[in-house]
Amino acid sequence: MKNLLKLTSYILVAALASAATFFLAVPQMPGGNEYSKLAELQALLDERFIGDIDWKAAQDSAAAGMVEGLGDRWSYYMSAETYERYQEQMNNSYVGVGITVTEREDGYLDILEVTAGGPAEKAGVEPGGIIIRVGEQDISEIGIDGATGLIKGEEGTDVSLTVRYGDAEQVFTMTRSYFEVTVAWGQMLEDGIGMVTIENFDGRCADETIAAIEELLAQGAEKLIIDVRNNPGGYKHELCEVLDYLLPEGPLFRSEYYDGTTQVDESDADCLQIPMAVLINSESISAAEFFAAAMDEYDAATTVGEQTIGKGYFQQAYELSDGSAVGLSVGKYTTPNGVSLANVGITPEVEVEVDEELFWQIYYGNVEWQDDPQVLAAVEVLKNAE
Repeated sequence: MKNLLKLTSYILVAALASAATFFLAVPQMPGGNEYSKLAELQALLDERFIGDIDWKAAQDSAAAGMVEGLGDRWSYYMSAETYERYQEQMNNSYVGVGITVTEREDGYLDILEVTAGGPAEKAGVEPGGIIIRVGEQDISEIGIDGATGLIKGEEGTDVSLTVRYGDAEQVFTMTRSYFEVTVAWGQMLEDGIGMVTIENFDGRCADETIAAIEELLAQGAEKLIIDVRNNPGGYKHELCEVLDYLLPEGPLFRSEYYDGTTQVDESDADCLQIPMAVLINSESISAAEFFAAAMDEYDAATTVGEQTIGKGYFQQAYELSDGSAVGLSVGKYTTPNGVSLANVGITPEVEVEVDEELFWQIYYGNVEWQDDPQVLAAVEVLKNAE
């Protein structure tokens, strides 16, 4: 998985269910022995450990280890700070300065992208720099989580970043602002072909996706490419609303919950009847995979690109009493035809692989569609479509 943090989003494995609050008054564990061991260990540490104990950090590590011990790659623990960012991500909104960064081996942050019109751009920050301090804090000492916490803050308050460009350091002071992340957007390509890119299936996805498609249709698009490459998934209701707009009457998505209950989401008869293709790759996860699968099973689109990862469980985010949370796999889902994608994924009908360098250039949006072999392959598919 990518070592990438957008200050607009944090958790890449997004849930397909709403967050819930889950307070435990008295911890209970099956058999009692396991809980006794944890209590015994805590007492031992408290009595005998010679150093100072950061109990919050210790409990976060213990909770993360317990979830990891489930052996489920899709369940995860979130500290209170991480859960706060997770909630922002699911809403596709945040308060920040408008930068996209990735963590370096030395603990500093490379600036990959600066949001047009955002506080960072207005202050003069440019991509290619390295953030080394937030205020007076050297961020190599606190990691990307700590740095993110310092950069975030109340809307309207100021934050200073020290950025290194080559051998020179510059200090930029900017005022934090509220952002709504653009979820979906469209562009006209050629020969009446339009392309819509869907960033994720979180908040506002359906509204923005449908609006982007209708804008392309108004511009004369007669065929459509839908790009869900590098899309980590999102909410089931957003996914189903997009599919309902595109597909004819029938099942869209099948869910089976931990208690044995099942649910089938259905589409009405209205649909978009034009030739379509869906772009996928190894980072098309969860809702993105099931979007492509549904389009394929209805023969509504040709899938183009690379094999997807194969996610078959959905998660519910349960908030704990200290503000931390657990994203727990609570059910499994299948395609409209009842097919599980778990550990299988989708093999595209038209396979087009790209090397790692080009993969990252596409991921960061640095490749024009004319230079993107997967887009070009989809264009050729649609040129030959009736």
